[in-house]
Amino acid sequence: MLHKLLAPVIKWMTAVMAATGPWGVMLLMGIESACIPLPSEVIMPFAGFMAFQGKMTLFGLGAGNPEMQVWIAAIFGALGCNLGSIPAYEVGAWGGHAAVRRFGKYILLHEGHLSQAHRFFEHFGSWAIIIGRLLPVVRTFIALPAGIAEMDRTKFHLYTFIGSLPWCYGLAWVGFKLGERWDSLGAYFHKFDLVIGGIILAGVVWFVWDHWKHRSR
Repeated sequence: MLHKLLAPVIKWMTAVMAATGPWGVMLLMGIESACIPLPSEVIMPFAGFMAFQGKMTLFGLGAGNPEMQVWIAAIFGALGCNLGSIPAYEVGAWGGHAAVRRFGKYILLHEGHLSQAHRFFEHFGSWAIIIGRLLPVVRTFIALPAGIAEMDRTKFHLYTFIGSLPWCYGLAWVGFKLGERWDSLGAYFHKFDLVIGGIILAGVVWFVWDHWKHRSR
């Protein structure tokens, strides 16, 4: 069912990459990191399949060397994650506090949550970003709370690249190894999406309880 719903999007994404190579990978991974949930579990394996076909070259670089083309795909994917994170981070950094003060009550947010976000990134900043970039679903939205917490921009983008590169390379490598069967990977990741979704649901329940406790005080 989900695959049928995503089919037009997948067709569009693969067409973009087939036409533009590494630049298309960077564009789509940028969109995925801007809080728009395009499935990187499709983007990067297809990029790996293009490397398998010898079509992931950059100005001739990697021609005749498919393994290098996998790295080209991974690096451009990670760069896309950085570029896509910029608007999400800046929205959080520049509008986070004012927006929470003005509109937070409508979405169960208060400034105490911002203080919690600050403490979280102060204690676990680098690992929060690195690990978050390795998790399905979470990786799409991690930039927004980092911006709200006003995490140092240089560190944020450095850790975003460090965390994104193994994710992008791993998916591209699997797509490269699967060849024509590159699209069989998505079904396995949907199972992880359900697990992550359950964790997020538990977090929402805690979030509502914390808001109720705050209002009671």
